[in-house]
Amino acid sequence: MKLTDIIQETYIALSANIARSGLTVLGIVIGIGSVIAMISIGQGAAGQIQSSIEGLGSNLLTVLPGIVQPGRGIVSSGRGSAQTLTNDDTEALKQIIGVAYVSPELQRRFQIVAAGNNTNSTIIGVIAEYPQVRNVSVEQGSFIAENQLRSMARVAVLGPTVAKDLFTDSDPIGKTIRINKVNFKVIGVLQAKGSAGFFNPDDTVFVPLTTMQKILAGADFLSTIAISVETKELMPQVQEEAIAVLVAKHRVDSQSPDFSIVSQADILGTLTQVTDTFTIFLAAVAGISLIVGGIGIMNMMLTTVTERTREIGLRKAIGAKKKDISMQFLAEAIMLTFLGGAAGVALGWIISILVANFAGITTQVSLQAVLLAFGVSAAIGIIFGYYPARRAASLNPIEALKYE
Repeated sequence: MKLTDIIQETYIALSANIARSGLTVLGIVIGIGSVIAMISIGQGAAGQIQSSIEGLGSNLLTVLPGIVQPGRGIVSSGRGSAQTLTNDDTEALKQIIGVAYVSPELQRRFQIVAAGNNTNSTIIGVIAEYPQVRNVSVEQGSFIAENQLRSMARVAVLGPTVAKDLFTDSDPIGKTIRINKVNFKVIGVLQAKGSAGFFNPDDTVFVPLTTMQKILAGADFLSTIAISVETKELMPQVQEEAIAVLVAKHRVDSQSPDFSIVSQADILGTLTQVTDTFTIFLAAVAGISLIVGGIGIMNMMLTTVTERTREIGLRKAIGAKKKDISMQFLAEAIMLTFLGGAAGVALGWIISILVANFAGITTQVSLQAVLLAFGVSAAIGIIFGYYPARRAASLNPIEALKYE
């Protein structure tokens, strides 16, 4: 039996009962559509996370006070409670070969008042190198300079969200804001950057580090030290040397240091693992409907074999072999799942577009996901079409011709 004959016979058989064929593949359509949508949302989320982490800075290492507890990830560090990082650590880290910039930071939350408005936001004490390390840009005015750092100047640079909250549409440059009962002159406003997961520079106020330590917080320790490495290849080497330098300086055991150093790869790896697990779980749940759809196709093919028993007997009587009968019914099952897979890919694509437009979640439909969907649908056709095809091929031609 030629391939063209099989295709022609399959088309005639399926088009004879279009409504039944359409309802039968509905489970496959929903299953494939769900899998495509779930994978596209997962891949989109992973891409968004990677972009956000990379937006925190180029080749960035972050030194945190306290110890990252094994098995609990970076969120369980001692940041905020431990006081083990000092300004002297910054100077020591600058001496490491391969380090481009070092940015010590101390942050607190304070109430900010200006022009009759007030807001509660994060205040970060920083140095002049902060924009290079954290990839932020000034849209109006200027950033904190070295002389303002040395003189403990009471100047502030606002994130665009804070500037909007305090001054609405008026120009904030040169105006005064009040932080923890201390007046600060606004010298700049940052360019909008958007949230980077757990940090949003748009909703932050920056002041000189010395002013933050001596006037606002009354503390000499640091919340974070950000290290910008010259190249991506040097990051492991710089991380190892930074650990050795801080262990020697703090005089602590290298097996239980009083600080933690995390790289962008560590953060990205942890978050990607979470999104991958979530995506696989959702895709597995959606895959259950594929099994249900496959059972529906097998049920329909068994009914078709019963209805066409006399036709099978007639074909065998005029010389058709078992292989020809088996191929014919298997081709019909595969065609059903293939059409269901194509419709499912279109449905999943539409869902991912709707989610991106109405929910604001980034989605990404990849070629691999589409090929996987077609592969799975073809496999379902073979698996669930095999038994009906075998049953049709094993019919006795004489008994089949007698069937009423």
